[in-house]
Amino acid sequence: MSTDLKITAARLHRVRMPLVHAFRTSSHRKTYLDHILVEVEDASGAVGWGEIASPSDPYYAPETVETCWQIAERYLLPAVLGQTWERPEQVPKLWAKVRGNQFAKAGVDVAAWVLWSTVRGVPLAEALGGTRTEVVAGVSLGIEPTIDDLLAEVERQVGAGYPRVKLKIAPGWDVEPVRAVRAAYPELDLHVDANGIYSAEQSDGLRALDEFGLTMIEQPFAPRDLLAHARLQQAMTTPICLDESIETLDDLETALAVEALKVLNIKVSRMGGLTAARAAHDRAQQAGIPVWCGGMHEFGIGRAANVAISSLPGFSLPSDVSASEKYYAQDVITPAVTATRGVVQVPTGTGLGHTVDAELIAANTVATLSL
Repeated sequence: MSTDLKITAARLHRVRMPLVHAFRTSSHRKTYLDHILVEVEDASGAVGWGEIASPSDPYYAPETVETCWQIAERYLLPAVLGQTWERPEQVPKLWAKVRGNQFAKAGVDVAAWVLWSTVRGVPLAEALGGTRTEVVAGVSLGIEPTIDDLLAEVERQVGAGYPRVKLKIAPGWDVEPVRAVRAAYPELDLHVDANGIYSAEQSDGLRALDEFGLTMIEQPFAPRDLLAHARLQQAMTTPICLDESIETLDDLETALAVEALKVLNIKVSRMGGLTAARAAHDRAQQAGIPVWCGGMHEFGIGRAANVAISSLPGFSLPSDVSASEKYYAQDVITPAVTATRGVVQVPTGTGLGHTVDAELIAANTVATLSL
């Protein structure tokens, strides 16, 4: 069935949400998040929602909330307004001249997928080609003030049923916290994430983690330093997982060619949307690389998109699609994303599969724009 769509109106909402638990990585600490919600509408009044889940500061990636707003307002939304398209995969071609700015692109791309699946009357997961009815979720834990604080947080999440725990690490906070958690939980699916903070000269500390039976070490070195990742992978049994290094399919091809990874973290936001994320899944599957869906502490809209992409068959490792309540006392969708013993059900309703809470969004909005 052919269904041409045309986006006739678009809105941006900068929404501020407090976190229920402060989160610290190797670069910064945060107690609330500002994300941009993208709302697109066609002539029939059907609406698609997306989320620009960029950090506020340029520590994870070059983009910030301010740069994403500017790019969406000046380039991405004008490129799609009034244009006719048949499939959401065609939408990124409308802004093909815009380089980078993956987070901004992701929000508009997801909105197009949600609009299309809503109009077609199918769940987003089905539109993407998903086959799973449920997704195994993991949790990501930040750097805590003490190892005892970390152990208490791990205990809380294991008690909630999450089968995989990811620990943020940094030089000076790596071997000892991992040793303590592994001693307390010998069988736990455990992996660590450095967010690219280590230098090649600090590889000895990373190699020391090989004794703890980790599922993976994620992004130890700077994003573009694929050769350092390849050398570390040659020296270690623990699989290296790449995150920040893979923004495009070309990045993935290069990483595969130099054997810099054995696992791929696919983040919808980092790769520019569901279109690119699905293509990365397909290429990784072809290469025999297991994938999982990483998260950016998305509000419910982005979280639901992550659940949908995680329903694809290659997502064989637990993904960062944990329950909304782990991060937000109240989410922008109803029902909120929930996890039962670490398992999230894939929505079967049309489009996003959740109702967007317009009143909550309005109450937490700090800026709006209509085009």
